[in-house]
Amino acid sequence: MVSAYRNAVILRFTEFESGFCAEALNEAIHKFGPPEIMNTDQGSRFTSFVWTDRLQRSGLRISMDGKGRFLDNIFVERLWRSLKYECVYLYAWETGSKAKAGVKKWVAFYNHKRPHSALGGQPPAVIYWQRNETTQPGQQVQRVA
Repeated sequence: MVSAYRNAVILRFTEFESGFCAEALNEAIHKFGPPEIMNTDQGSRFTSFVWTDRLQRSGLRISMDGKGRFLDNIFVERLWRSLKYECVYLYAWETGSKAKAGVKKWVAFYNHKRPHSALGGQPPAVIYWQRNETTQPGQQVQRVA
């Protein structure tokens, strides 16, 4: 799941169902605050009551891609391609826990250290925190060193 932040925020391994998606959304909102808009495809997990209700209660604008709108997913598709070719295909992890740790390490690298040409050579986290200097009361603040 990637929000309008264009930043891979939460990495979790489980089934991709509406309950899981809502839990991941809750975790992301709690940790980073809500985005202004949430864009998803029209899969059943994103049209379910549990998902849409959580978005509405958080005051988020809901945006859903039209059927067959593959270009709407270009950023997510590029993220997954990068993950596969820069991480997953390079390692033959022996256990699921080692795979989880390896992917989690790569996501941290991707967000905090990997330069992105579309962001002027900056990693996504640097741009995100520059744009979001103000936080909500009780919200955790994370800074990039």
